[in-house]
Amino acid sequence: MPRMQSRTLAPAAARAGLAVFLVVTVSHGVNDAFTSMLTPVLPEIRAHYGVSITQTAGLIALLSLVGSMTQPIVGMIGDRVNRRWLAAAGPVLAALGMTTMGYAPSYATLGLLIVVGGMGSALFHPAGAAYVATNAPLEKRGWMQSIFSAGGTVGIGLGPVIAIALGLRALPQLIPVGVAMGLVSFALTPDTKPAEGPSRSWREYVEVFSGPIRTLWGMSVLRSLSTAAYTSMVGFVFTDHHQGGAIGITLAVFSVAGALGGIVGGRISDLRGRTVVMRSSILITIPLFLGLIFSNPRQWWFYPLCFLVGALANANIPVTVVAAQEFAPQHVATASAIMMGFAWGTAGLLVLVVGKLADLTSPDTAMSVAVLVLLPALWLAHRIPEPPRDHADGLAYPVRTH
Repeated sequence: MPRMQSRTLAPAAARAGLAVFLVVTVSHGVNDAFTSMLTPVLPEIRAHYGVSITQTAGLIALLSLVGSMTQPIVGMIGDRVNRRWLAAAGPVLAALGMTTMGYAPSYATLGLLIVVGGMGSALFHPAGAAYVATNAPLEKRGWMQSIFSAGGTVGIGLGPVIAIALGLRALPQLIPVGVAMGLVSFALTPDTKPAEGPSRSWREYVEVFSGPIRTLWGMSVLRSLSTAAYTSMVGFVFTDHHQGGAIGITLAVFSVAGALGGIVGGRISDLRGRTVVMRSSILITIPLFLGLIFSNPRQWWFYPLCFLVGALANANIPVTVVAAQEFAPQHVATASAIMMGFAWGTAGLLVLVVGKLADLTSPDTAMSVAVLVLLPALWLAHRIPEPPRDHADGLAYPVRTH
């Protein structure tokens, strides 16, 4: 009979697990670097096509719809099939779709390319997060998931810088990077076949979205909306104030800080608890975020404040993913997808509302309103119980013994 693998791994197995962890973390950065190349060119798209801010926000919503909202479905599939193919295909599709935006002959064609790039994101994230969960020691699960998350956050920070430095027409030269990452991922990640036994129904997967995971999701949507509103609107604010050159560096500082904040938050959650990090990070972020919105790059404190807000605002991202995995240890890909995809995707769609508010008032006002949604997020965080951490076997690969 098959039995579950122990969390105390032999040296060879530990090295293999570390290799898997490293490759999916780097792949996360590559994947998210490609999908983050849309945001910094939104003002250029607005000018080129003569569209409104609301319509440019629609492109973000499209990327979120395809790249994030479909992740729970992909997560369900990833819990039932070989995740190796999904993880490898992610960066390849992201590269093909997002680097060719400069060659779109029309606004509609641009949307189709974004759909291709979004599908790469949808395929990769649940599979990548599940690989991390199944290779992480119990006592370091939050820390390792935070490093995986940081890989994506660093990619999000580098993507805009690369897009601005190269320009839309030169981005296709990065396609080989995505293809190479996909090949390396396929070579180093193991096959993941479902354990023997009765097959699970689709209803069982749907029921994962209940109880504390649903509350976690609601909190994550509101938290994600505040940061998505800032990264989407800051380009318009700086352009209107003739500070367009600061867009790329601001987004990079915000994102890199988020990566470091996630690592610190993940480690603190291992030592002090998941809910401590969730609640405290949101509480401290609210006043600082409002201060950032009403600052500008000409002030000496702008970039330090941007770094601090980015770190605090993103400190609970890996913590919520790990908490969801601990609430549903038999469905780690599905739980990861709910927190990484469904939550982010819902926030991305809500950016449409932020864009409309910006058209009616101003981008500054729209960002301020988005930050205030952190107040109900804080209330939801206080309703989440501390997740159990005694499900190590549920997060391990089933292996056959002879």
